Amino acid sequence: MQHVWERCQDCREIDDIVIATDDERILEAAAGFGARAVLTSPHHPSGTDRIAEASKAFPDHRIIINVQGDEPLISPALIDELVRSLRAEPSIPMITAAAPIEEAAQVADENIVKVVIDQRGDSLYFSRSAIPFMRNTAPGLRHLRHLGIYGFQRDFLLQFVSWPPSPLEQAESLEQLRALDRGTRIRVVLTDDLSPGVDTEVQARAIEAHLLRTPKSHP
Repeated sequence: MQHVWERCQDCREIDDIVIATDDERILEAAAGFGARAVLTSPHHPSGTDRIAEASKAFPDHRIIINVQGDEPLISPALIDELVRSLRAEPSIPMITAAAPIEEAAQVADENIVKVVIDQRGDSLYFSRSAIPFMRNTAPGLRHLRHLGIYGFQRDFLLQFVSWPPSPLEQAESLEQLRALDRGTRIRVVLTDDLSPGVDTEVQARAIEAHLLRTPKSHP
């Protein structure tokens, strides 16, 4: 979490950074490294719902970025790109990011969320399953890994949390499907800056090893 917070500190397009949590231990840890944190309800069905509650402390902010706490290698430049895209195109209600999957084993890994996009760069679907299913050779088509970052126009964020979790969201445990179920356009920014998430103990050990051997640099 501290690594994520430090990377957000390096962003140029962000005005305020706050850690939203329902856990007193995280609140205490955040205070220990100087972060601003807020305690939210423990009953939110998703992180996006939690972010919406925290955003009430910033009523003048039109754009809200949700950087998940399990993305310690997230690129500050990518966060800034999402902000600029939402600022330049107010008609985009929601935005996220994806990177090419280079390791074949990750395609079948249910902890790696995949996304398929249309020719405009908007999402068609997100899944823990291998999508698209490569029955035939399709030149130029790649599997894409969804990264743990979302951006919202403020008005849409508040609308999103007024909707109940959808059946697809509950089946896949992916909150962005609540938006797709309602016909919302989600822009997907493609990046080569892979930000491996930390969803399992094995992934945590791999990230720790990477951080120990890599000089501190936040591109």
